[in-house]
Amino acid sequence: MSLATAQQEVDKWIAEHGVRYFDELTNMAQLTEEVGEVARIIARRYGEQSEKESDKDKDLGEELADVVFVVLCLANQTGIDLEAAFNRKLQLKADRDHDRHQQNKKLNS
Repeated sequence: MSLATAQQEVDKWIAEHGVRYFDELTNMAQLTEEVGEVARIIARRYGEQSEKESDKDKDLGEELADVVFVVLCLANQTGIDLEAAFNRKLQLKADRDHDRHQQNKKLNS
């Protein structure tokens, strides 16, 4: 699914199930909460913290999807074409970072 299609699907979901978008500040707080849930799973599952029994059934993919959903909501309600913005950013990073990462001894050891 393209980002443009994903934005349309989120907008459709909001219209059919969500009554309306939460305001931008509420969605920003929601995004922070969802990123925190991703961080908790990664810190415990892949980091050095031990995983709590209550966290073992948490689905990282589902939590990442929650992050994407809220990002798409924010893009929709602020008039951002996320696909165009992402494509611009990807090109910028390719132009700016290609040589830097190729020459990074930390990445090539």
